[in-house]
Amino acid sequence: MTKEHAGLFTREGAQVPLQGVEVTGELLGGHARVRVRQRYLNDSQRPIEAVYTFPLPSDGTLSAFSMTCAGRRVEGIVKEREEAFRAYDDAVTAGHGAALLDEERSNVFTAQVGNLLPNEETIIEVEFLQAVTAEEGSVRWMLPTLVAPRYIPGNAAGDRTGHGSAEPTSRVPDADRISPPIGQVHYGLRMDLLVDLGREVIVESPSHAITVTRESGTRARVSFSRGEVSLDRDLVLSLRSSDSSAVFTPLATHRKGDKPGTFALTVVPDLLGMASAPPKQEVIFLVDVSGSMDGESLPQAQAALRLCLRHLREGDRFNVIAFESSFRSFQPLPVPFTQRMLEEADRWVAALRADGGTELLGPMQAAARTAPDGVLVLLTDGQVGNEEEILRAVLAERKSARVYSFGIGTNVSDALLRDMAKQTGGDVEFIHPGERIDDKVVAQFSRALAPRVTELQVTFEGIEGTELAPAELPTMVDGVPWTLLGRYPTPGTGKVTLRGRSGREPFALTVNVNFLAESDRPAVEKLWAAERIKSWEAAGLTGRRAESMKKRIVDLAVEHQIVTRYTSFVVVEERTGDRRASGQPETRVVPVNAPAGWAMFGTQKNEEAEAAPVVQRPGARRRGGPQQPVMPAPGAPMRIPAPAPMAAAPSMASAGGPPPPPAPLEDSAPSFESRRMVSKSSQAPDMAKKKGGGLLGAIFGGASRKEKDSLAAPEFYDDDAPGDGMALEQEESTLERSRDVASHGAGAEALLGRQLANGLWAGTGSGPEPVQQARATALALLELLREGITSSHALHGAQVKKAVEALLTLASQLTGSPDVAELALGVAWLVAAGPRTRGRIEQAAKPLAGLNGRLGNDAELRQHVDTLAAR
Repeated sequence: MTKEHAGLFTREGAQVPLQGVEVTGELLGGHARVRVRQRYLNDSQRPIEAVYTFPLPSDGTLSAFSMTCAGRRVEGIVKEREEAFRAYDDAVTAGHGAALLDEERSNVFTAQVGNLLPNEETIIEVEFLQAVTAEEGSVRWMLPTLVAPRYIPGNAAGDRTGHGSAEPTSRVPDADRISPPIGQVHYGLRMDLLVDLGREVIVESPSHAITVTRESGTRARVSFSRGEVSLDRDLVLSLRSSDSSAVFTPLATHRKGDKPGTFALTVVPDLLGMASAPPKQEVIFLVDVSGSMDGESLPQAQAALRLCLRHLREGDRFNVIAFESSFRSFQPLPVPFTQRMLEEADRWVAALRADGGTELLGPMQAAARTAPDGVLVLLTDGQVGNEEEILRAVLAERKSARVYSFGIGTNVSDALLRDMAKQTGGDVEFIHPGERIDDKVVAQFSRALAPRVTELQVTFEGIEGTELAPAELPTMVDGVPWTLLGRYPTPGTGKVTLRGRSGREPFALTVNVNFLAESDRPAVEKLWAAERIKSWEAAGLTGRRAESMKKRIVDLAVEHQIVTRYTSFVVVEERTGDRRASGQPETRVVPVNAPAGWAMFGTQKNEEAEAAPVVQRPGARRRGGPQQPVMPAPGAPMRIPAPAPMAAAPSMASAGGPPPPPAPLEDSAPSFESRRMVSKSSQAPDMAKKKGGGLLGAIFGGASRKEKDSLAAPEFYDDDAPGDGMALEQEESTLERSRDVASHGAGAEALLGRQLANGLWAGTGSGPEPVQQARATALALLELLREGITSSHALHGAQVKKAVEALLTLASQLTGSPDVAELALGVAWLVAAGPRTRGRIEQAAKPLAGLNGRLGNDAELRQHVDTLAAR
């Protein structure tokens, strides 16, 4: 097989200049320092300008930018955005080499590389920093690899200033700057990462097959098993250790000479001792059923939503909203959580199908208006263009409502989800194909309902802390790392005290700290500056104060060399003689892959997209030179325009019962977004959809194994092709899990199906109802334990955890039946996996003499509960 350099050609046969991308860097105890190298080669006979729009993590801080050509490396500098552009444009016009890096969104960037000389290779390197903290001894690190298509609402309006495939609209004025064209591309991604978290860790990836090479001590190097892979999905690494403190650095400082120092203080609060009975919640679930969720994403969203429903408690109220171009709700208004409502909601959710655009504004407004003080749970791939409009609308409608999001799929646009979580006191989880869903759902709901500390204030004793970031201290949630950054004028030892309120109770936490006189951790200073700038950007000032704040942001960003919405990196290589170009270079826009798992592009099972040349859109403002048009082939995707006018969405408060679930779509009918993904002058290609496969294919239906085996193997970078190893093992393990469940027979499935909405099982016989339910639940869990189903089970663990929580709540009502209490708590211990849960069981079991000395000795405990169960 011959590997081409690129699959996109101009009319003259010139190739797209990007040859490959490489990720290198270090994942350390307190932060990650990562470099993304883009390798360009001009195969034509005249100078060209390359334009490449690519993603980086939204919580990353860009710290360096450089260009290497003809063996010479030139470092970039940060300037005010328009000043940086003028420096770039002047240099290219004068025949010099130059590169510009602009931030379009917090997670979308555009690199322009001007005057790439014929047959000369140029390396562009972008470096960014991220804070790294651990929860329960594990770290999840994610790197996005492409800017996926977004739904662009609004009417066409405004002038183009970028090279994207979408036109600017009234609601997304920069749509042409965040919509790189989709094409069949053959440049790939390589990786060489050093992992050193201070303790030996296990490194895994649910997204790619990886090779881990152990070096001396705690160091390990991570690379792709295939060497090079497609840039069509997020790169996800999971790092875990049996020691929860292995990757946790509570205090990091940086100080050089007599200048002020910078600190980063992280605490993991344990608030369980302060937890009173949790209040009843009003929960609104919002599930994305747009065309971009077709393929593997929607079944994952449905699975996560079903698990969410099973973690509600009796007395809670809930509703479900499904949204695409319009939205509809399960019930007109939130309803009490009962067994009957749970079953009806299950059926409604199971009938959802993906189609249409991602119109998120309306449903988010409706949800925040319906439950202004509740909990909003969003399940989406986050592919929208009007993020700021949505965020402003939610903040305007809510009172104290918190937004918790699940980012589903292979190419999640995380900026909106992170911003909503941060500004509402919620949280966000990202679920990649191959990752277990139930653990993330449980973690998310435990955060939503967990004890929290609000109204936080900080005081310093013996030392001074200034210029704190974030400026408004965020809510502290039980078990979730909480970080404060700031400056210290002078070194010394002292105490930092955090005070607030947990419900109605006062809260105080004091930490001893040592602000060092000399410490070399420059990443801490950049992370502080970036967090400080984010706080300023979120201030929402207007008029003269807004202009003053903009200047303040530019000054701090330039001082610490950080890219923001107002600043850009620019690098200029001054050239002489034959290397100095004359005339204006031809502009070529680098295409990106169709996202893996998106059925609208025919990549539902990760096949390569059909050949689709990229259209160079005329009218981009950036540079004034001639631009070589690229001729579109039939079916080339041009843009994602706003939808045609549609009927108003059903009112959230309409009378009557729940609306009927949507009818299943015919396989032959293209989705709304796929119908709209074409220009007026071209027709969409015939993109046959395949029924859902992937992680949950065996559970929610989809292609049979025989059908999977009959799929034609793609020619380039099919990371999940048979023979890959890891990917094949994942699919085998999925099928094994489904066979394993089937091998339990109807017994386990039927038993789980009888679990009540309160998490218990109905009991019979003599005694009060709590005693009957506790005994019935213990016997049910014991039967599941015999089938190998515990709280860590991939499919049913969530229901087991809910049962354990219900037994812990019921324990105080079992004092008159010590045998039943011992049986219930003993079985709960055996099926529970988490140390925190087992700690609560141990606390509840202290009055029970029969369990003394047995908790922790599973063999003896198992024998004891079997005896109790037989009575």
